Amino acid sequence: MPRRAPSLPSAPTTLRHLVLVLGDQLDAASSALDGFDPACDRVVMIEAMEESTHIPSSKQRIAVFLSAMRHFAAELRERGWPVDYHALDHTHGPLASLAQGLTGLMARHRPRAVVLAEPGDWRVDQSLREACARENVPIEVRVDRHFLCTRETFERHAAGRKQLRLEYFYREMRRRHDVLMVDDASSADGRGPAGGQWNFDADNRESFGAEGPGALPSPRRFAPDAITREVIALVESRFASHPGHLSDFGWPVSRAQALEALDDFIAHRLIGFGRWQDAIWAGEAFLYHSLLSVALNLKLLNPREVIIAAEKAWREGQAELAAVEGFIRQILGWREYVRGLYWLKMPAYLEWNALEAHEALPEFYWTGNTPMACLADAVGQTLRFGYAHHIQRLMVTGLYALLLGVEPRQVHQWYLSVYVDAVEWVELPNTLGMSQFADGGLMASKPYVATGKYIERMSNHCGTCRFRPGERIGERACPFTTLYWDFLSRHQAKLAGNPRMALQVKNLARVSVDDMRLIRERAQWIRAGGLSETQDA
Repeated sequence: MPRRAPSLPSAPTTLRHLVLVLGDQLDAASSALDGFDPACDRVVMIEAMEESTHIPSSKQRIAVFLSAMRHFAAELRERGWPVDYHALDHTHGPLASLAQGLTGLMARHRPRAVVLAEPGDWRVDQSLREACARENVPIEVRVDRHFLCTRETFERHAAGRKQLRLEYFYREMRRRHDVLMVDDASSADGRGPAGGQWNFDADNRESFGAEGPGALPSPRRFAPDAITREVIALVESRFASHPGHLSDFGWPVSRAQALEALDDFIAHRLIGFGRWQDAIWAGEAFLYHSLLSVALNLKLLNPREVIIAAEKAWREGQAELAAVEGFIRQILGWREYVRGLYWLKMPAYLEWNALEAHEALPEFYWTGNTPMACLADAVGQTLRFGYAHHIQRLMVTGLYALLLGVEPRQVHQWYLSVYVDAVEWVELPNTLGMSQFADGGLMASKPYVATGKYIERMSNHCGTCRFRPGERIGERACPFTTLYWDFLSRHQAKLAGNPRMALQVKNLARVSVDDMRLIRERAQWIRAGGLSETQDA
């Protein structure tokens, strides 16, 4: 029989610490567990409805969180530690929120303090602090050692800077943690970047070409065990109306599986990651990507061990430096950088809308039902697996929403809903800042906008699509291309002073008055839902 997660105890006890372990803090070495004494402390884990319903979380996302939580609780119990676990399928019914569950536990146990590691979501952090204040129970929020840069360290990095840029932060992190560094007599501290340069991004932008990716190494996927099967049944029953599907669920949900996934990537796909990390191919969801973000963001993997494994592969000649540097930059650089920005600017960051975008998110983002081949494929695989790689997110789903003028908060809610690796600290800055330019350039120095020609260059979608990426007006015009020129025209005044956008804005002068009128008319037709009317034509 499947093992059920234990429910809350009915008898009152006196405790020193209630140690709250959140669903994205499944780290046996967490600071929250420092000094844990089974004789006078108790671990608390809560499956709360709000965490799946404050946005309509996808079935894949709910399942990966709940299964990983239940596996982690089982591991703690194997240590002999007391774990109070309230499951959504508890006989007394689900709890509405984490705060409600914690309030009930504090009233029952009257602990001397509640202890937890820093939450990854400002909303959760505030609600837990408020719950403890109402019950007059001290709360001890400990530094999350999972990250390589503390919030305070990032604040010091940001202080006094007119602009924040990843590259400078990344170099600091490389030096601080001695990653991909070699002896360099010309450097002030005797150490310099491996290969003589900090960034090999220029080497990592190839497409597969007409011949395609060839025989791809299949990533390690994990058949659901008894715990996961029970979770899948629960999700299918309780969240039947939520987006996505669970028939292909195969994500790592335990520490052991996460380590297997890491070994599999290093051995089989890291070698091709750098060169083709920006490439897209229809029907191929995973390509050479690591698929480790979900395990990292649940804390089943530590970023240090992932970085060490990748660097070791380079030093032992198993992967080229460009591939390894590109991969490590995403973890040591980008991942830490977006977390720093999130906590630096929340809660106001959530409301930013520098381009004053107010369109509704198109319905096809929840169904994949669109005549645009690249979007149908990206959204379709997202609903199937809860996954799309970073270029699909930035330059397909994100680009279309940006060009269309969708309200940034709606785009944020969609990304947070559908992706298995989505926790707000990492998802929100990537969406509002990098993808939608809603922060006006705090994160990215320019809006990432392009015509359909970019997608044609990086994928094979355009060959089977009814639309033509090189055309901007007419029935065959690619919506990306039409909306690109409309976007530049609508935001010309704001973008004219951006040095990285100067050439693109200047090209507007080459568009005739008549063509611009037709572009605007077709862009408005697209916004009004015109594409859905011709979907089956």
